[in-house]
Amino acid sequence: MLKILKRIKFKSKENKMRSVADTLNASQIFNSNKSGNLKFLLQQRFNWMNKFIDENDTGIEVGSGAGFSKYFIKNKNFKLTDMSDDSHLDYKNIDAQNTNFNNSSFNYVIASNMIHHVPFPLKFFREMNRILKTNGKLIIFESYSSVLLQLVTIIMKHEGFDFTIDVWDEKNPKSDEKDVWAGNIAVSNLIFDDKKKFKKNLGEYFYIQYEELTECLIFLNSGGVTSKTFCIPMNSFFMNILKIIDKALVKLLPSLFCLGRRLVLVKR
Repeated sequence: MLKILKRIKFKSKENKMRSVADTLNASQIFNSNKSGNLKFLLQQRFNWMNKFIDENDTGIEVGSGAGFSKYFIKNKNFKLTDMSDDSHLDYKNIDAQNTNFNNSSFNYVIASNMIHHVPFPLKFFREMNRILKTNGKLIIFESYSSVLLQLVTIIMKHEGFDFTIDVWDEKNPKSDEKDVWAGNIAVSNLIFDDKKKFKKNLGEYFYIQYEELTECLIFLNSGGVTSKTFCIPMNSFFMNILKIIDKALVKLLPSLFCLGRRLVLVKR
């Protein structure tokens, strides 16, 4: 993994994005006629997950935020959870590191862009293993800390990254425990890039069924998912052109241009 800096951290008040952590505002924009770019992005982020979910499966999303997944996941038994008490959530005040669900409750759990917010990732994965049924799936979309994403993070002063941490350490938090929106975008790479370390630390709980690198320009021109920034409005034709360009960039130079990673982990 190429690094501009080993680590950089920003305070929330330094963030140059708008409406940071404002899920209500994000929902209002999504439901307006101004969110075509974002809807296209979220279709790419969630639609692929449906092929790993059976019709009668029962599942949840952890760290649902504004709850956009509900528009794209087709399963009728799908529920939203988060640490907040927002009205759109099916289960409120749920800490994904320590839920109140029974053992072996779900066929699948979705974690979309939330693992890099988790203070103790190893604790999170153990909890997901506990609440999933045998052969249950942890379906993940996460950031990929390419040079481009590091650069955007520095410019926007959004979240930050730290490649120097021991991501498997259970004593020191990887992000601010007092701020659920704090994040360390290096976490995904630290967990999933080194497959030997992944197997050593998580191999008894999960194996990787599916992995794909994805996204570049369609994310940068989405206007932001929850926190907002500038974008150029485009119809689906031009967004599909960006998607084609993205595939080429991610395939040729992932360490420079890739911004996202899709994964399916299966409980042993």
